[in-house]
Amino acid sequence: MTAEPATHNSQTASGRSEPATIRDVARSANLSIASVSRALNGHANVNPATRARIVAVAAELGYVPNAAARSLSTARTHAIGVVLPDFHGEFFSELMRGMDRAASAHGYQLLLSNTHSDNTMATHAITAMLGRVDGLVVMAPSFATAKLLRNMPVRVPMVLANTGDGTAHHSIRIDNRLGANSAVVHLLEQGCRRIVHIGGPADNIDGHERREGFAAAMRALAPTQSIVVRDGEFQDSCGDRIVRELLDQGIEFDGIFAANDMMALGALHALRECGIDVPGEVAVIGFDDIPLAHYLALTTLRVDVAGVGGRAIDRLIAEISGTAGLPSTEAILPELVIRGSTRS
Repeated sequence: MTAEPATHNSQTASGRSEPATIRDVARSANLSIASVSRALNGHANVNPATRARIVAVAAELGYVPNAAARSLSTARTHAIGVVLPDFHGEFFSELMRGMDRAASAHGYQLLLSNTHSDNTMATHAITAMLGRVDGLVVMAPSFATAKLLRNMPVRVPMVLANTGDGTAHHSIRIDNRLGANSAVVHLLEQGCRRIVHIGGPADNIDGHERREGFAAAMRALAPTQSIVVRDGEFQDSCGDRIVRELLDQGIEFDGIFAANDMMALGALHALRECGIDVPGEVAVIGFDDIPLAHYLALTTLRVDVAGVGGRAIDRLIAEISGTAGLPSTEAILPELVIRGSTRS
């Protein structure tokens, strides 16, 4: 990619408005044009701190590479960029299914990028897509990535999914605390008194809020019970491993609230392999209601994941067309779905 004029308007000595260039970025960053070009084109031989500084300066100036400037100023690409932390698992499969269905209905194609939950890769992905797409849907559940997004140009149509607050872009969020509260209420109603929470990654917004919601519900509804939390990684293997660790450590529990369905399914597998009756001895509840949860009789908090993806695309199309109104945060309310893992 060659780097040339973009869409930022700066005043020249004659008072004429002109777009920012790569030279402007290099001058503001006090670096060579070659260094700026390498950083913005994703070359590996750039110091991460230097790359971050260059991206921040480019965002401040509103610089977009030349192909981007031409497409933004002359015509739409009819493509939407989707930046996700991962593609693996039923959650992301459902999310992308909903996005693809909505995009197709509007006559748009999707360009996908996987950041592997890495902030540097997220920066590369977003920068590379600017100008090649009419807008972006970005899922950035990591706190650090959410902070990074605040440096993105506000003029670029963008919708954030499951991303922290504090940006100037529209955001679609799951009400994780409400979902966690519903999980605790249901387990207590089933007679559970020693409830364990298998949480998500500590730096993940969804995991953090579900953990907070669990702790708050336990303090309010079961104040005499211990608050037991074990963090996982949203994978079935984590749920399996944590249950076996709890059993090996002699920790007594009769209820499990897992921060997503995959960890809940892993927990179910471990319990059944260890000869523990579900739900007779231990009740298990997950979060998301992925398709597999139905077939394995998992009680869960249903989030219409495909619907979230479709809603993000619909909102972005409205942003692109200028009909969206002011940015806001949409809250998706989880629905308790009771199946065999908590009730016989």
